[in-house]
Amino acid sequence: METQKNKKEMFYPHVSVDCVLLGTNEDKLCVLLVERQVAGSDEKHYKLPGSLIYESEDLDTAAYRVLNEATGLKRVALKQFRSFGSPARTKNKEDVQWLENASKMKISRIVTVAYLALCKIGKKTTMDEKSDTLIWAPVNELPHLPFDHKEIIEAARQEIRDWVDREPGIVFDYLPPKFTAYQLRRIFEIVYDKEVDVRNFRKKMSTMEYIVQTDETETGVNHRAARYFRFDRIKYNKLHSNFNKI
Repeated sequence: METQKNKKEMFYPHVSVDCVLLGTNEDKLCVLLVERQVAGSDEKHYKLPGSLIYESEDLDTAAYRVLNEATGLKRVALKQFRSFGSPARTKNKEDVQWLENASKMKISRIVTVAYLALCKIGKKTTMDEKSDTLIWAPVNELPHLPFDHKEIIEAARQEIRDWVDREPGIVFDYLPPKFTAYQLRRIFEIVYDKEVDVRNFRKKMSTMEYIVQTDETETGVNHRAARYFRFDRIKYNKLHSNFNKI
């Protein structure tokens, strides 16, 4: 008779989860990828953190398990944002063969449920001990990825824009406590992948009561020192304003 543990260890071959972690690095929007071991290849191959689900687990539990196993991360707020179920997901025989070898199961059609999170690059995490198998790849310069992972990443990028449209306070979690107008503008340019007019952005900033100017300026810079600002979350929560799409 099978034990509950044995049941849990059985993968369900038709449903998987994939986790998309987006962060900004060197003025680029980047996605966290994990190394994928491909037999007989000396090249490094990458994919999104993802896996088949166990028969006994729900989707959210599977997503957090997969992310932790692949990256060591635990305290990341994942949000389910879309499912991908095209029959063409498994059209590449090499991708299917790799997954069959990894799961020890026969694979046919797979529906994947995608989860998304913004992750602050440089934040101290247990990812350090897995650094040899992880990379932050610019979303505009992705390596070859299996299945439809590039499509999933592009959908995640649009989803982040929708999030910021509805809840602009999100971006301040990925800025230092004190930031310049340039740093804030660059975050929006990176998210929306387009240049923002400096004057219009300054005007928009001035209407946002939760962006508070401080008495401090940059030090040790080779250009005119910029004024620092801070984000007042209490004011933001009271106003709950919408920062219209730039």
